[in-house]
Amino acid sequence: MAVEDKKMSLLGHLKELRNRLIWVAVVFVGTFILGFFITPDLIDFFRSSPAMERIDWNVFNVADAIMIYVKIALTIAFVVTLPFIMFQIWQFVAPGLTKKERGSTIWFIPVAFLLFVLGVAFGYFILFPMVIKFLLMITDILDVNEMFGMSQYFSFMFKLIIPFGLLFELPVIIVFLTKIGVITPNLLVRIRKYAYLVLVIVGVSITPPDFISDLLVIVPLITLYEVSIWLSRIFARKRKARLERESEVFAEEISIEK
Repeated sequence: MAVEDKKMSLLGHLKELRNRLIWVAVVFVGTFILGFFITPDLIDFFRSSPAMERIDWNVFNVADAIMIYVKIALTIAFVVTLPFIMFQIWQFVAPGLTKKERGSTIWFIPVAFLLFVLGVAFGYFILFPMVIKFLLMITDILDVNEMFGMSQYFSFMFKLIIPFGLLFELPVIIVFLTKIGVITPNLLVRIRKYAYLVLVIVGVSITPPDFISDLLVIVPLITLYEVSIWLSRIFARKRKARLERESEVFAEEISIEK
């Protein structure tokens, strides 16, 4: 009977997961369709940015225009659906959490989304103009006429700013892993020099080869790591205190039974 209940429980979880995936797909498709109506205004916004002062967009393929619409609409759908996806994930795991744990983890969703938006904003308003300026400087040195394809331009932009939005999720990921005991502040401190090396490599690889541009990217990344260590220490202390309280309660229950 227990095996049958377990099978039913597993089937119930799979059914719930399927339903949540369906809802995510519905919201994604809906925002994707909505994105087609927003895309013209968004293109005008991109066109008015300082990074576009010397750039004339061109299309090199008959399908480029529709591909631009699709890429921008997909990006809009991803950004808008992201908090809904995180909420669905939280709702899926929430039944296995205590009431206190549910209350302490729900805040991960708005904070994670806010950090993602801040990362994308940093990538678009600071990093992307620096990269475009550097590329135009190279064309001036080579004395050639730059000709940007719209489809290639947006592909390049999204490949640069979306990963930066994900990098800004580092503090939330560190806090979550600390809360469940996967990592500790001491571990983060021990690997700090290796983490710095990785962050410097990432920063240098995505910025123009000049010191100021490197600093503008590397410093925020290292700051995020230090903030992650600080947050990890706070939540590690809270986790330790909670485990000690639970241990004391368990010991009292054992002594009462004896």
